[in-house]
Amino acid sequence: MNTMSVKVATVRSATSLAGARERARDFLGALDRPIAAEAADTVALVVSELVTNALRHGGGTCTLDLTAHPDGIEVAVHDRSPETPRMRTPDLNGGTGGFGWPMVNRLARATTVTSRATGGKTVSALLAR
Repeated sequence: MNTMSVKVATVRSATSLAGARERARDFLGALDRPIAAEAADTVALVVSELVTNALRHGGGTCTLDLTAHPDGIEVAVHDRSPETPRMRTPDLNGGTGGFGWPMVNRLARATTVTSRATGGKTVSALLAR
């Protein structure tokens, strides 16, 4: 059984976003039981989306945690906003988004949003290994 958990990054900016993706790839590369390249790309995409949303909508800073389970990789992003992500019609013309949360839900086996006792929330996505 290969369960590995690590606090990967505290993210504060777009530059840190790139670092979060890099740290996620480093985390995946260090696993005893590696995952396929396509699965690693999916993890990096979900990390990018959840961290971007947390920076944009969650108070400007967040923490990323990754956990490797025997059958999946969990991406968890903690931020200070109590507002939960919501499905909305994607904006095809105005550039205001609406694509990310539906994409994360399609790619993940499961997503959860949990309120934190200290304030804010954690958004988690469990991805296939």
